[in-house]
Amino acid sequence: MPVKGLTAGVIGFAMWTAQAAPRSAPVLPEFQKRVADYLKVRKGAASAVSTLKATESPEKIQEHEQDLAISIRAARPGAAQGNIFTPSIAADFRRVIQQAWSAPGANRIKKSVKDSQPSPLPVLVVNGAYPRQDPVQSMPPSLLKCLPPLPRELEYRIVGRTLILRDIDANLIVDYMNEALP
Repeated sequence: MPVKGLTAGVIGFAMWTAQAAPRSAPVLPEFQKRVADYLKVRKGAASAVSTLKATESPEKIQEHEQDLAISIRAARPGAAQGNIFTPSIAADFRRVIQQAWSAPGANRIKKSVKDSQPSPLPVLVVNGAYPRQDPVQSMPPSLLKCLPPLPRELEYRIVGRTLILRDIDANLIVDYMNEALP
């Protein structure tokens, strides 16, 4: 006999997943697998770095960020563009982004992206740091909801027409996809 709360919770989660899943379902499992593989490498790399104790010192926070990034880089020396955003994943992301870009209300997305771009655009390198002097643009919510959800360690960012997958705590560019935006 199933437990009512558990059954309702599983059904609710399944319904949420079906609603929240982007239209890119064919490559979603592959994308999630590649993200999970990165997180395994990241976890091993993070275990080699001392834990950041509660502090308000920007220097200590930046030092921890740099130590974590160095450890992740050492754990994935062959990381290259396209390791996560493979051609098929990138094509599906572009399709989903194009749909959002041409949907009703897309002018808000376009304005948000245009208004918050750094100038000049930074040079992006997988395993490289996102430039400190450049603002980290937030993703327009209406575009973000179209993309697969990410674990708390990662985030999407846009620079020019490029979609970045960024490790938040290490300020590390995990992968990026050129010409993501129309």
